[in-house]
Amino acid sequence: MRILVVEDDRLLNNTLCYNLSAAGYEVDAALTKSVAERFCRKQEYDLIVLDINLPDGNGFDFCRDIKESRPDTAVIFLTAYDMESDMLKGYELGADDYVTKPFPISVFQKKVAALLSRMKKMAGGDCYNDGNLLIDFAEMTATRDGESISFTPMEYRLLKILIKNPRTVLTRQILLEKLWDIDGNFVDEHALTSTISRIRSKIENPDHAYIKTVYGMGYMWIGGGNK
Repeated sequence: MRILVVEDDRLLNNTLCYNLSAAGYEVDAALTKSVAERFCRKQEYDLIVLDINLPDGNGFDFCRDIKESRPDTAVIFLTAYDMESDMLKGYELGADDYVTKPFPISVFQKKVAALLSRMKKMAGGDCYNDGNLLIDFAEMTATRDGESISFTPMEYRLLKILIKNPRTVLTRQILLEKLWDIDGNFVDEHALTSTISRIRSKIENPDHAYIKTVYGMGYMWIGGGNK
């Protein structure tokens, strides 16, 4: 698992990076918001440990940007701010935890380990089953109401992205970037629209809607709710 530590206190940054690296994680360090942004343009992270007060900006804005472009990246705010309003703002922006300074490194490591363990379980859970729709991503098999469904590899990839981010609006740009083929084959907007349409025709019926179109933005997985 890869972690980015964004903390302008050099000593604390070094301490966090040392302990996280010793625990077996791949860790990068940034002392400013601009450096953190450069790291994120080059590399995807499972977790970002994020201070609020940074020399060239604030962590709230950075968290908002990250969650818009990479909603599956976890964020732990690490800050001296202990006001309830600040904590609520952090959680509203999609943060997974909020740790106030000072704190024991051992407790912080436990929080990180627990969060990443939950993420691994979610990612490793290669099945979706709501009682009506069953998708086994490992075996690439699926059924709806007991009837077999056939998906293309592209459809499986798109379904997994949507299912991993329930009730989250995924913009068309985010989906296109995530669907870009590892061999460099471009996935355009027409292909995305067509793939969404085919998936809907296979999994939805008058009683079950799974994908919501958010007009002007993208799509959201709503998980089989009534139309």
